[in-house]
Amino acid sequence: MVKDLLRRWSYRKSASKEPTGLLSLKAVQSAVAFISVEEQDFEACKNDILAFYRTHGIKGSVFFFDFRKIEKGERLITSIATTVLRKDLNWYGRPSQEKTRIMLEGEPDLFISLLPDNTYPLEYMARCSMARFKVGRRQIPDGVFDLVVMDPADKALSQKEAFGEIVKLLETVK
Repeated sequence: MVKDLLRRWSYRKSASKEPTGLLSLKAVQSAVAFISVEEQDFEACKNDILAFYRTHGIKGSVFFFDFRKIEKGERLITSIATTVLRKDLNWYGRPSQEKTRIMLEGEPDLFISLLPDNTYPLEYMARCSMARFKVGRRQIPDGVFDLVVMDPADKALSQKEAFGEIVKLLETVK
């Protein structure tokens, strides 16, 4: 109850006031994508995202969500600056101000979430992002995403497959 109240309060306090909508790729100069390290294809997905950025002349970054329990002596396999870890969340699940600031500093025009579920940390980042075009795999309450690419009824898409479908759609927006 208190946790939900604080989450709603943090949404209202931090939410971007920037109007959003569909943008053509020509209008996109910077982007940020969020993927989960917990899926096996995350490395291939990251490479596809970076290749997409290069192909379209987009200055972009990839953020990772890694909420696994990391054992003592185990090493992080992604950049610490762009990885949101369990320890980067406060007690009610909000990502640290540092991680949020790093995401906002890139001033992305395009926000892409490839996570199959909308967890509170992702929802918080999507709501506070100043991106003018937001894409996700499941809609967030209040219609935060401008474009939603859902899994077909008969198959759960991997992040890499979902990104491929998103790219097809982005390339058709004129």
